[in-house]
Amino acid sequence: QVQLVESGGGLVQPGGSLRLSCAASGRIFSIKNMGWYRQAPGKQRELVAAITSGGNTNYVDSVKGRFTISRDNAKNTVYLQMNSLKPEDTAVYYCNARGVYRGTYGSADFTSWGQGTQVTVSS
Repeated sequence: QVQLVESGGGLVQPGGSLRLSCAASGRIFSIKNMGWYRQAPGKQRELVAAITSGGNTNYVDSVKGRFTISRDNAKNTVYLQMNSLKPEDTAVYYCNARGVYRGTYGSADFTSWGQGTQVTVSS
């Protein structure tokens, strides 16, 4: 169907920045919503930021003013610019995409997840 490949995670000091990327590939007809989730040890996965095909965005309160989500529709890619990182941002970050793909017998909806990328904020 549709595969998502993430990149850009790593170790950064508090106050630092990282940029995550997620590229979708496959028999894509259209991608409606793309987003980033994160899961810290012992916690549930939470939505961090999401963006529609038209560019509307929403963020979890804890990252507003620090993180920016954007997308390049021509490249089927979504980005997450993370600034002023805090230790509590440490988690595995997952990319998510929802849309329509071209199946063998016609179009169908899809929901895909990336493999996850570790973000660690520590001094």
